[in-house]
Amino acid sequence: MIVAEAVGRVLAACGVETAFGVVGSGNFHVTNALRAGGVRFVAARHEGGATTMADAYARMSGQAGIVSVHQGPGLTNAVTGLTEAAKSRTPLVVLAGEATEPSSNFHIDQAGLAAAVGAVPMRVTSADRAVEQVARAYRVAVRERRTVLLNLPLDVQAASLDGPFDAAEIAARTVDASRAPAVEPSPGEVPALAQLLREAERPVFVAGRGARHARRGLEKLADRTGALLATSAVARGLFRGSPWDLDVSGGFATPLATELIQGADLVIGWGCALNMWTTGHGRLISPHAKVAKVDLDPAALKAYVPVDLGVVGDVGLVASALADQVGAPVEGYRRPGLAARIRAGGRWRTVAYEDESGGGRIDPRTLSIGLDDLLPRERILAVDSGNFMGYPSMFIDVPDESGFCFTQAFQSIGLGLATAIGAAVARPDRLPVAALGDGGALMGLAELETVVRLGLPMVVVVYDDEAYGAEVHHFGPHGHPLETVTFPPADLAATARGLGFAAVTVRERTDLSGVAAWLEGPRDRPLLVHAKVTGEHGSWWLEEAFKGH
Repeated sequence: MIVAEAVGRVLAACGVETAFGVVGSGNFHVTNALRAGGVRFVAARHEGGATTMADAYARMSGQAGIVSVHQGPGLTNAVTGLTEAAKSRTPLVVLAGEATEPSSNFHIDQAGLAAAVGAVPMRVTSADRAVEQVARAYRVAVRERRTVLLNLPLDVQAASLDGPFDAAEIAARTVDASRAPAVEPSPGEVPALAQLLREAERPVFVAGRGARHARRGLEKLADRTGALLATSAVARGLFRGSPWDLDVSGGFATPLATELIQGADLVIGWGCALNMWTTGHGRLISPHAKVAKVDLDPAALKAYVPVDLGVVGDVGLVASALADQVGAPVEGYRRPGLAARIRAGGRWRTVAYEDESGGGRIDPRTLSIGLDDLLPRERILAVDSGNFMGYPSMFIDVPDESGFCFTQAFQSIGLGLATAIGAAVARPDRLPVAALGDGGALMGLAELETVVRLGLPMVVVVYDDEAYGAEVHHFGPHGHPLETVTFPPADLAATARGLGFAAVTVRERTDLSGVAAWLEGPRDRPLLVHAKVTGEHGSWWLEEAFKGH
């Protein structure tokens, strides 16, 4: 057996079920070894797409993502997706061939490249250490929630292993060691946080990705302390169904959510760093409010906003311990009539607006509300970056925290379609919906073929304003020329049909009848909705977003 085959066997034995990638000569054998071990391999059309698919798959499945790429350009093609995953602390292993000879056209400093974007570079250095090093890479990815680049030098891949090895036994030890024990908080920290809660009259909980497993405990604690509930964008849907759910905190927040969060006298971030997006560059937190954070990562407690108290620990364990210490239930922020206000104004679609549809273009709010009315509740929504992104993110609802996949830590456009594919592979029980701008759609166009080839019953919605809208609305008002960020019309519906999609063009709300017809049919082909949207104004969150540049 050669090393490349052993790499695949060990990962398969660790329980890896799905891998993504683009195959070249440098990762041919390791990819086939994964498949021989029973791992499903999803072939993408671009390594950047493959890496983002694996990232989204890991987020939505709870399993480690695995990517297989060629050396050199295969890895450089993957860098944007690699950066997004690393910034998001997604447990991911990228298997990359490596040309170690400087004379090779494929030679680059792959380890340095990975380190530069926040990934953990590792390497299989020899045949006799290969099995141990693969197991360690998997362990680091899962236990430490890190994105790992595992370099596989070509000569080492081709080397023979001396003697047999027990992949199942090695995998069992690896998986066991990958299970990080739940972190108990320090004895003095829980009473201190309980005291803050007892003193608070208007507490608000903001839950992030690190709290996605802890809804029940957080709701129980909120019920006892009278706290209102909100989430970061990546945890959207976590409290769906609660009458005290304010939806997303930050730049996407509704006017009512903004008012209520600004009125809090205690804000607690649960598995949430309270970054500039979640706090609206700090404006959502009153200067008179106290702030606390609960997080597994001690560094997160000191990031972005000053805190009065930081607790290192598992969100679920801390919430459970607090529930026993905060005392008798109190009204807190849950004043009479507030639940009715949240029901009436807690979602953007209930906020009145002037429909600007006309002239052959549909208002993106009207489009998004129409889609929300049509799409089945059991959906999983993936949203690309761009001026348009707030409309699907906040006007198309999700059923729970597993209904929203938001790969936006690096704020790159062009990741949305690949995100939807990875999420769809992870959750085949839900209708996948990809919301893209025209710029991002054209960047990721190759993966439309992947959607068709995989037979995914996906709805791809393109919000087309024929521009890089963020730049248009940021620079246009200052009189700058915009020829570099505006484009002639493109018939994306025709392009999609050529790749095997069904497609409809939407210029007004009645055109959504084509979406309804597809939903009522066999869904034997994916659907692309080419929406010609109005573009006279920047989205409400845009100027705030540019403050972070």
